[in-house]
Amino acid sequence: MNARVPPIALEPALALDRVSQAWDSDIVRQLTDYIAIPAKSPMFAADWAEQGLLDTVVRNAAAWVESQKVAGLTLEVVRLPGRTPVLFFEIEATQAHAPQTVLMYGHLDKQPEFSGWRSDLGPWTPKYEDGKLYGRGGADDGYAVYASIAAVQELKRQNVPHPRIVGLIETCEESGSRDLMPYIDALRPRLGDVGLVICLDSGAGNYDQLWLTTSLRGMASGTLKVEILTEGIHSGDASGLVPSSFRIMRQVLDRLEDSKTGRLLPQSFHCQVPADRLAQAQATAAILGEEVYRRFPWAHYDCGGSTTFALPTTTDPVQALLKRTWEPTLSVTGAEGFPTLQDAGNVLRPYTAFKLSLRLPPLVDAAQAVQELKALLEDNAPYQARVTFEPGGAVDHDEPGAGREVLHPLFSALKFEAARVVGGLLVHGRAPCWGRRQPKRYGGDRYRHRKMLSVSVQIEYCVSVMVFFAPICTLGPMAGPGIMARWMPPPWIPRFISSLPPITARPSPAACSRPARGCRRCGR
Repeated sequence: MNARVPPIALEPALALDRVSQAWDSDIVRQLTDYIAIPAKSPMFAADWAEQGLLDTVVRNAAAWVESQKVAGLTLEVVRLPGRTPVLFFEIEATQAHAPQTVLMYGHLDKQPEFSGWRSDLGPWTPKYEDGKLYGRGGADDGYAVYASIAAVQELKRQNVPHPRIVGLIETCEESGSRDLMPYIDALRPRLGDVGLVICLDSGAGNYDQLWLTTSLRGMASGTLKVEILTEGIHSGDASGLVPSSFRIMRQVLDRLEDSKTGRLLPQSFHCQVPADRLAQAQATAAILGEEVYRRFPWAHYDCGGSTTFALPTTTDPVQALLKRTWEPTLSVTGAEGFPTLQDAGNVLRPYTAFKLSLRLPPLVDAAQAVQELKALLEDNAPYQARVTFEPGGAVDHDEPGAGREVLHPLFSALKFEAARVVGGLLVHGRAPCWGRRQPKRYGGDRYRHRKMLSVSVQIEYCVSVMVFFAPICTLGPMAGPGIMARWMPPPWIPRFISSLPPITARPSPAACSRPARGCRRCGR
């Protein structure tokens, strides 16, 4: 795993050309078929087994992998009773003295559909238009298995040596990977001595550099419900006497968040930003500048100008990065108890329920935060209303504190021996992309089809990096909550990267000052 890769070991121009051909001629079609299947994660489809859609996408991916005829590859669809299926493949090492294993990880399950699609688009109706493929799941994470195999196949075409490779593609990631641990236990003997984990799911700051995501926030979620009545009653008769469940909800949330600033009030939800992470954010801000916040699809209605659009919470690039990676935040991602606008009458609603999503800094224990959150929201309810908070899960996403488990069941299960290495290494590989997720105007996962010879990597712990996987042609949005920081790698890595062909910068459209923001007038 620590062997140097000679700069001339790979012909990057040839790799780019051949992988691009494979992507254009075959993989885009595979992704198009994948998008058309509403293979929602089990959290959003309790009857997933009866639907059979997760099995379908796994079988389709398996059939494609087998059709590639990768030398030394064996593949199996593994199914444990009551668990979502996984795709597992093994590729023999090209050299007998390569004792460690590279684990490639991805997922094929999807988030549920979302409202606000453009009239000619939809979550399950893929459409390729102007170099972009529209539809649910294509940018997260349906491309992972295709990108992995395409990269390995090209290494083999060029006779570039590689260690033993295993692939684990699950179908429960969007539900917190609750089924992954049983598969890790079942497959542990076949995983081998894992020294590197490659996960094709992260972000990048630009097209010109190798980026490392060093900090990601974890998530704690749940449903907060306020009940004041057992049934709806006429507002003209009861309002003013019966307190509004929505007003009580606001009071309860005021315990958690300062509505003027968005700052979460419990101090235990905050942590100090480590000095090295702050330095990384400053270096990143110096490179990206205003693009850190301008790249999001802000609402605007001044088609001919550049000033009338929604504003971020800060325009300071350093603070913008820190707010996305080290500051806890509250988001309301769903609601219940409300009629549709066309059906809303004069009824005082009996309850209000919100789906809450909390992003927590890397050094905050998510499980402990959930317990504190539940007590904060439920205790001493206004008007003695029935207030309940049902946690929906907690996922950590960065380096653990003392005694903490690693961020994800996969890495917690592997538990690299401390006497042998410092810890595990997680590499996220997703090429930067012009298209951004724009659920309001463009309908969810929208991405620009680009052929890249770069990866974005996320280092959770330190081991030496083997970048034999660098020539990857991937699809994915530029979005991602991680700090994008430059890294000082071993000397062979810059030499390898410098051998890659230059990447064309993003052209600047001239028709509209903010065409990528989804203008309601010009349609851009």
